[in-house]
Amino acid sequence: MTSQNTDVGPGVVHTYVELTKPRIIELLLITTIPAMAVAAGGWPGLWAVMLTLIGGTLAAGGANVLNQVYDDDIDRVMHRTESRPLPTDRVSKRAATVFGIALGVAGFLVLAVGTTILAGILAAVAYLFYVLIYTMLLKRSSTQNIVLGGAAGAMPALIGWAAVTGDLSVGAWVMFGIIFFWTPPHFWALSLKYEDDYRAAGIPMLPVVAGERSTFDLILWYSVVAVGVSLLLIPAAGMGWIYSAIAVPVGVGMVVYANRLRGDRPAAMRYFGFTNAYLAAVFLAMLIDKVVLDEAVGAEGFWFALGSLLTLGGLALVASVERRDGMRAPGVTPVRHALEVGITIMVGVALVAGTWWAAF
Repeated sequence: MTSQNTDVGPGVVHTYVELTKPRIIELLLITTIPAMAVAAGGWPGLWAVMLTLIGGTLAAGGANVLNQVYDDDIDRVMHRTESRPLPTDRVSKRAATVFGIALGVAGFLVLAVGTTILAGILAAVAYLFYVLIYTMLLKRSSTQNIVLGGAAGAMPALIGWAAVTGDLSVGAWVMFGIIFFWTPPHFWALSLKYEDDYRAAGIPMLPVVAGERSTFDLILWYSVVAVGVSLLLIPAAGMGWIYSAIAVPVGVGMVVYANRLRGDRPAAMRYFGFTNAYLAAVFLAMLIDKVVLDEAVGAEGFWFALGSLLTLGGLALVASVERRDGMRAPGVTPVRHALEVGITIMVGVALVAGTWWAAF
């Protein structure tokens, strides 16, 4: 009897850990620590980092669990997700729901009590946004699902900043913007590989609705926007030469790679891998810059002008692609589509305006 329980226990634990999508959480946490370092102007302290990572992991994991509870029907259809715990009946929906809610509440409490109340509130907002807005509202209805839904994945930067300062500055929002605009090209590259899966499940992912050409075009222009926003961080948060020396070349690489990707579907997964490396490099550069140097590189006007040109120019090109025929998912009205695209554009415009206000 003892031997049987020992065999079962680790399997059950593994199943519940798998429900939290730990590989996705790893990427989110990579953005949290650098945000804390930039907010603190150096290393924020081990205890603060540990509490923030624990709280963020719990909240993000809980949201991922509820996402799978709601999406159980389509996860059973898609080859990419058919081996998850719910489709394979390794855990019940009821147990998963309780687990997901418990993780979300625990994450809020750890952050609110252990760091700042604002960090806890932001984690709760991210949790609810991912479940209610992305999973339940956008994912099955709009090609903008991963664009607007990407706001949830960008929240760890705000949470990390708020955990240190108890407030939010323009620099925090610019870091949010880097992840927000990085998310669409990152995920659309992946969705090109699994287009048939999304079509079978009835999910209006961009390649399914708009086709290959428009998907490649938007991958390129959103990559330009993400790189432009990364340059806005230099004047917005007083970043130094270490950050600049890393963010600029990897940004050039991201745009060049996205441009070469057009028409080369087999390269989409290699680009997907590169986007992971890009985000990690940019945020690691923030961490090293603030811990080692913590001095502004100067020439704020130049970096603001270049970042603004790329951000606003890229968004204008995004808008031009979104005006093409066939860009809307079935059932989405022109007004709704324009509103959703307009929200994204306004985020970029607000980041440019906020950086100007903060730096000049």
